Amino acid sequence: MSQNVVRMIDHTLLKADATREEIIKIVEEAKKYLFASVCVNPTWVKTAADMLADTNEVKVCTVIGFPLGASTTETKAFETKNAIENGANEIDMVINIAALKDGQDELVEKDIRAIVEAAKGKAIVKVIIETCLLTNEEKVRACELSVKAGANFVKTSTGFSTGGATVEDIRLMRQTVGPEIGVKASGGVRSREDAVAMVEAGATRIGASSGVSIAKGELSDSNY
Repeated sequence: MSQNVVRMIDHTLLKADATREEIIKIVEEAKKYLFASVCVNPTWVKTAADMLADTNEVKVCTVIGFPLGASTTETKAFETKNAIENGANEIDMVINIAALKDGQDELVEKDIRAIVEAAKGKAIVKVIIETCLLTNEEKVRACELSVKAGANFVKTSTGFSTGGATVEDIRLMRQTVGPEIGVKASGGVRSREDAVAMVEAGATRIGASSGVSIAKGELSDSNY
């Protein structure tokens, strides 16, 4: 289980002041530990892709409409295409959270579908629903809309709001999407024990800046 968990990690650095040196470091760590991907802001996608050109084992993941989800659908679609052109293999997009809370399900589904279409055949799409801002009913609707729109994964959190992943939310999301769709736990996964608990609850991917600590069986002080 422990080694399998390491292979599920999206090794993440999304802070605004991340330097080139720090990005290079996490890419090198991802190659060393064979994490699933490195997850970086769009401005660093090409840097990461160039560094990972010699391996198919570690993917390049980036975030779209991040962290608020409040960009227009057209902007998110353009961001997605641009990121893929720069070498992204995986797209983590934030839903229109306000639209979901307003009951505008058609708008939410359309927003997700536009990113799925922009990425089709070139990158997988993970849908960040920001669980800490939603009721259980809204979490279920967000997951159902993500599946209808053709997403590959649903994901708990940006790590930049009021809370991160919980075992309870992972269970609810897995129950909602069924066995075929990926579930990503992000935000607050700081130890191997945390990661294993998320996987046992149904997660198939872990988003964490604490990837090295998780791989080593240590506890990180990171919140993402």
